[in-house]
Amino acid sequence: MSSFALPSDLDDAFADSLLTDLAEVEKRLNDAVATHDAMAQWTAKHLMVAGGKRIRPLLVLLAAHLGEGTNDKVLDAAVLVELTHLASLYHDDVMDGATTRRGTRAAHQVWGNNVAILTGDFLFARASALSAKLGPEAVLLHANTFERLCLGQLNETVGPAENADAFQHYISVLENKTGSLIAAAGILGAQLGNAAADTVGALGRYGEAVGVAFQLADDVIDLRSNPETSGKTPGTDLREGVPTMPTLLLRQRHADGDDAPGTTAVLHAIESDLESDDALQHAVKLLAADPATDRTQELADEYGDEAIDIIRDLPESQARSALLEFTTQLVRRSA
Repeated sequence: MSSFALPSDLDDAFADSLLTDLAEVEKRLNDAVATHDAMAQWTAKHLMVAGGKRIRPLLVLLAAHLGEGTNDKVLDAAVLVELTHLASLYHDDVMDGATTRRGTRAAHQVWGNNVAILTGDFLFARASALSAKLGPEAVLLHANTFERLCLGQLNETVGPAENADAFQHYISVLENKTGSLIAAAGILGAQLGNAAADTVGALGRYGEAVGVAFQLADDVIDLRSNPETSGKTPGTDLREGVPTMPTLLLRQRHADGDDAPGTTAVLHAIESDLESDDALQHAVKLLAADPATDRTQELADEYGDEAIDIIRDLPESQARSALLEFTTQLVRRSA
């Protein structure tokens, strides 16, 4: 069930319908990963039963209510986007070397890299089967989204080309890795809920902006959150040398001539050998307190404001009110 808190001023009937639909989505998720295979029946459910925010399914439902509301295809679309998200997490954790996910051991830590990757592929296959039930437009959208997820991960792994803008490269990675699927959730919900064409377009633009805001907020959470509440290992990206907005901002500040003791101390800490937990914790503590992390939260807020401006242009409704609150919670969350 989604951890998103519904606004208190929502109509009771509307709130109840969302909760009922979310429960149905959860049931269909379980059905979608069910298999008689002795191995996959455990691996495929590993991250799903660990929980999750279910923000993408909830966005599908809210987007549908900007039209005629939910129906059977909308519910399947909600399952489709969550399956795709889950599949990507299996792959991401292998590539990032993450030890935990959602408060439990990452799948590759339990069964090894090969099993984790193949489990992600299995979930992508189940998601693709669902897209076929929704029609050719959904199939094409899902395929394009899958392509962008792969390109985002590839570009993050390879890094920016020589003389390329490191910040624009990073934002493009976030747009592909996170924004594309959130945008797909909004588009599918609006389309299948028979919303107006301009509403469908707005939900696509909204998803791209809120996806970047979400991931920038995640960069902050990775440094400042309690792992017991976030379910993530702090500093995973630091240890793996994966660029994040705080590290990019810090390095740019130093390159621009800031050689103050505080700046050089943080830079030295994040560029040291971070294999030991003590060294990693020290680097996380210093970077978390650095102005670069404050600026990252400001950037998350700016992208969140952009997303909110898009939603405000839609006709007033219960769904729009819920989306506005939904956006604020995504950007200002602590886990």
